[in-house]
Amino acid sequence: MRVAVACDHGGVTLKPAVVEELAARGAEVLDLGTHGTQSVDYPDFARLAVEAYIARECERIVLICGTGIGMSICANRVPGIRAALCHDEYTARMSRLHNDANCLVLGGRVIGPGLARAIVGVWMDTPFEGGRHEARVKKIEDMPGS
Repeated sequence: MRVAVACDHGGVTLKPAVVEELAARGAEVLDLGTHGTQSVDYPDFARLAVEAYIARECERIVLICGTGIGMSICANRVPGIRAALCHDEYTARMSRLHNDANCLVLGGRVIGPGLARAIVGVWMDTPFEGGRHEARVKKIEDMPGS
């Protein structure tokens, strides 16, 4: 599986742990930046990742900014993206199991590298449950503006 990873300056220190965990799980990582601590605009990096997803250059996305809120807002504006801002393993599991989230969002100033690795691991390993949740995900796709 190919996973696009993108962050702003608020997520750049957490990104290496995320990339390492994805690689350890056999994912091919498409690192879309940023690569330094100089201030950048998170929408620019969210756009790179969602465009890669839409172009089928990856199957999933991980976005990281300071809180995760900005990246989450950006990603969820794009039809077909189901971004989940997760700060613990439970929400990561449920985002996949019930919501079929294809984009994980993390707060680089909210969680540390150990928890980020655990969240990424659960998110990558949890399949979509389907069943009654399929109809709910379909309703998301049918929302106005989608």
